[in-house]
Amino acid sequence: MAVKIFASIMIGSTETEMKLYEVSGRKGFHLFDCLSCRIDLGNDAYERGTLSTANVERLIETLTEYRSIMEGYHVDSYRMVGTSALREIRTALITKDYIEQKTGLELTILSNSEQRFLDYKSIAAQAQSFEKVIKKGTAIVNIGGSSLQISVFDKDKLITTQNIRIGRITTRNRIYPLAKNNEHFEKLLRELLAHEIAGFEKLYRKDRQISTLIATNKELQLLFRSLYPQRESLIITRQELSEACGRVVSMMPDQIARSCSIPAEFSMFVAPSAVICLFLLEHFESESVWVPEISIGDGLAYDYAVENKAVSSPHAFDEDIIAAARNIAKRYKSNQAHIRNVEYLSLTIFDKTRKVHMLGRRQRLLLQISAILHNCGKYISLTDVSDCAYNILMATEIIGLSHAERQIVANIVRFNTASFKYYDALAAVSSVSREEYLVIAKLTAILRAANALDRSHNQRITDVNVSVKGKELILSTQSNDDLTLERGALESGDSLFEEVFNLKPVLRQKKSAM
Repeated sequence: MAVKIFASIMIGSTETEMKLYEVSGRKGFHLFDCLSCRIDLGNDAYERGTLSTANVERLIETLTEYRSIMEGYHVDSYRMVGTSALREIRTALITKDYIEQKTGLELTILSNSEQRFLDYKSIAAQAQSFEKVIKKGTAIVNIGGSSLQISVFDKDKLITTQNIRIGRITTRNRIYPLAKNNEHFEKLLRELLAHEIAGFEKLYRKDRQISTLIATNKELQLLFRSLYPQRESLIITRQELSEACGRVVSMMPDQIARSCSIPAEFSMFVAPSAVICLFLLEHFESESVWVPEISIGDGLAYDYAVENKAVSSPHAFDEDIIAAARNIAKRYKSNQAHIRNVEYLSLTIFDKTRKVHMLGRRQRLLLQISAILHNCGKYISLTDVSDCAYNILMATEIIGLSHAERQIVANIVRFNTASFKYYDALAAVSSVSREEYLVIAKLTAILRAANALDRSHNQRITDVNVSVKGKELILSTQSNDDLTLERGALESGDSLFEEVFNLKPVLRQKKSAM
């Protein structure tokens, strides 16, 4: 591919940053320019629930300047994203529309799971040894403005990712005024962390050993780059972190700014970031923490380079989403043999009917996740499975999925057993768009057909050939078992598959000679 210029713009809690990259098939992608403007949106967002007019106008000025710079560089493509400071305000849609109108730039406000997934991709893109690192127990910790995200990996698979509502900005604003002094602030923060981490340990970590800790946080990057300017990589031992933490906790923000050459807008949040990181390092009994000097922009550039085949992905990120879904299914005691079989049958029908449904790779992933999670509602109730499953999934973060995608999955799982709702009825109680509704309808029809093929939950159909003949979807299997339940469920008169695709599912059984 010819050399292309890609720009990533990240609107964060304390800074708005633009990174510019050259992307080519020969050299992959590399950063060649970075601009940053410190705009404190976090204090507005987390304390007031909306942004001040002054900060919004300053943001508009900054983004307008960034657009002029992009035009000067003849940027081929860009992506602009907002994180928690925009996500958590009550005027998010209004502010998004205003920014787009004034700047002419398209803005995506990331869900928490999308934001953390980009953090994770940013790390993977920068570290040649990333695959080796996550083969052992590893935790990626993002110390955000309003929350703390912990993602645990083991044997190169994502085990779980959880969001804890303790952040560097919110703790500084809400706990520090209660403290008698700086040392008391550290004590109070540690007490809060101990309570929250105990719950995380009990539910998710269990007996896994976390030998490697990776922390993403701008304040820690600035602090350790100031303390260790000669280090190529910011790998900090527990002792070094303890000494640095003791130093900054005893200082006021203006003292931190002067002694560590850290901008004032960041210096206020250095101490809480350091305390949180040290607590986790001690709690997980890890010997060191790696603080990679990355931002979400690197993850955006990585995605663009992969899409344009400038780099090949060293890690199967979709597998992490699937692994996270499998762990959710295990948490809710789903029948593993059944969901594995329904997963196989769903994907087989999907793959063999591409010309019928005209859906792509991402929709296939959503179907796979739906198949894995379709049974989770039974953990709560055996009589209200569909609504229980919907509520579980809408309340559960699935890393890598947007809110809209999670809503698609939750509806597919709900309508797998509940009466299907048509667009007007569904749109009246949700934010589902027409395009998303069509995806829900098509994938629900496929999941229902696959689920019918294991109606007995005894895996009597474990291999199926799929073909389309005229107005029939022929599902052929070789089995000597009694398939009355499966045939009855598949060929029921209210088949959603027939309604959506104008194809009648027909099960054909070939018995082998005894």
